[in-house]
Amino acid sequence: MKSLTEQLVALRVIPVLRLASRASAETAIDCLVEAGFRTVELTLTTPDAMGLIGDLRARMDKGFLIGAGTVLDLENAKACLDAGADYLVSPCLVPGMSKLAADRGAAALAGAFTPGEVLAAWREGAAIVKVFPASSGGPAHLGALHAVFPDIPLCPTGGVSTANMLDYFKSGAAVVGIGNNVIDQKALAAGDRAKVMEHAFGFLELAAQVRAG
Repeated sequence: MKSLTEQLVALRVIPVLRLASRASAETAIDCLVEAGFRTVELTLTTPDAMGLIGDLRARMDKGFLIGAGTVLDLENAKACLDAGADYLVSPCLVPGMSKLAADRGAAALAGAFTPGEVLAAWREGAAIVKVFPASSGGPAHLGALHAVFPDIPLCPTGGVSTANMLDYFKSGAAVVGIGNNVIDQKALAAGDRAKVMEHAFGFLELAAQVRAG
């Protein structure tokens, strides 16, 4: 059986949802699932994120990976795991989170930006290091980090789009986190599910190119 790290890397794209209402998040999740995504990260800034994580775990198969994002302390980390999260994501290093996740059979994606932060997150036990905010340094910054730490799986998040996603993979990304731009916000607001799915599927099509390559 593949580890959670291997499963996430194989998926190539992690949708990161940070929406203004639970209803919008539920619709977006349904569209992503229908488009073919096998994971989603719900940030704790989403209203009733914990309830959403629990509901999603109850209705999805075990192979669907549920992430909890913007986890900033161990109390919330425990609550997310109790709700059914498979992996925890933080924008920075949260001491103890990686061990907590590992002890519960889950994974942690700890945030970092500088070489020192990347190494600290890795030594803390992060399964994958989230390079955030990726847009501040772009693919060149990620490439420089990958050159120094070729064995550390990196996940650039923040500003990754269809326009630059392949550049991040070429620079050494193991997997990428796509924020709200994975969702066509206007189409979501208009209730045009078909357009939302079509837009999101574009990221999967690009990811397929990376696998083929």
